[in-house]
Formats: sequence, C-alpha cells, structure tokens
Amino acid sequence: VQLQAFGGGSVQTGGSLRLSCTTSGRIVTENTMAWFRQAPGKEREFVAAVRMRDNSIYYTDSVKGRFTMSRDNAKNQVYLQMNSLKPEDTAVYHCAMGNRLITSSIRNSRHYPYWGQGTQVTVSS
Repeated sequence: VQLQAFGGGSVQTGGSLRLSCTTSGRIVTENTMAWFRQAPGKEREFVAAVRMRDNSIYYTDSVKGRFTMSRDNAKNQVYLQMNSLKPEDTAVYHCAMGNRLITSSIRNSRHYPYWGQGTQVTVSS
C-alpha cells in the first residue's frame, strides 16, 4: 500500500489549509486512517484518525474544534481540514494506515505499518 499526502503550505496565524491523503488501494472497513505530525526536534505526534469500521473519529486535544478529518471512500482519500492555524501547528504532516486497530492503539504510531511521505505545514505569526 502506498500513501501520498499533499496540500501543505505556508500560512499566517489564523489561516486554513486542507491536507489530502490518497491510497494506492481501496480503503476498506478494516482500515484506520490517521494523520501524525512531527516538528523539528520533537517526536512524532498523533493528530487525528478515522476508523472505517464504525466511522469513529479521534483528535488530539490541541486540535479539537480547529481540525476536521473526513474521508471519501470512492476516491480512496482522507482529508484534514485545518482552520485557525497556530505557529505550534508547524510540522511535517504524515498520513498513515493501520488495520483492525482497537481504540487504545489508534494514537500510537507503532500500530501503523503504512506511511506516506510528509507534507510541510508552516504557520507564521
């Protein structure tokens, strides 16, 4: 499975970006699609995920109310709409795919075997 993320860019504080992630295969019920980010000098951080089996969506606390994750199964794509961006959102954003994940595993990057290349998001103050 190959994943490709795109849509990053540079915006000012308060701006918006929409990230997209395309998969080479079909997104199926067993999949969980997630976004992680990594800022320079920091560890990779969970941002959001959607579990296809029950359409449960999870967010890290710092993005709740600002970011929205969605999916389009017909296009094999997931999206991350990012509004009210802050400088601390600056990072390389990666999409990832896991299979048959339980709730306690969703925020852990080790449970995702498939990763796309990152897309840079830069928010200036």
